[in-house]
Amino acid sequence: MSPRKGVIDRTRGVLEVDWPLFGELSRALALKVARAYDPQIVIGIANAGVIPGAVIAAILGREFHSLMVTRRRHSEPVRATPTVLGSAPHEVRDQRVLIVDETCDSGDTMRLAVSAIVNAGAADIRTAVGFRTGPYAPDFAGLETESTIILPWDREVLVDGELVLKPEYREVLKAK
Repeated sequence: MSPRKGVIDRTRGVLEVDWPLFGELSRALALKVARAYDPQIVIGIANAGVIPGAVIAAILGREFHSLMVTRRRHSEPVRATPTVLGSAPHEVRDQRVLIVDETCDSGDTMRLAVSAIVNAGAADIRTAVGFRTGPYAPDFAGLETESTIILPWDREVLVDGELVLKPEYREVLKAK
């Protein structure tokens, strides 16, 4: 996406990620983490970071939890500033924690998640993303690219009982 999640930057290229590529990138990211860090708990940033977070937690054999960070509320349009909804899992207290999100550009969402986990009393925190797309440098990244990322679980939506390409992706995929 772009510095504001949910807003497509049409000046960037497009990288469509299918399920097999997602699986390979998740395995590679889990190996990177395992070679340099031993988290006790993995936190996936909801919504899209839950999927890679759960996969990485399963590969590492670690406990998994989620933290809801959003840029929208109900039907409101995308907001520039992310917000934590709910609270950080109390299980992070005095633990080594890996926070996972699907992409990271400006780092606003990741910084907010790290702050919530710090405030919940984690002993040590590292960050990981499937795709680093901008200036923020997480501790671990599966792939670094400036492209707009289209993830397999985010490509289509249900409209009148049928799966259709998300409207915001139609134009960028035509241009490929």
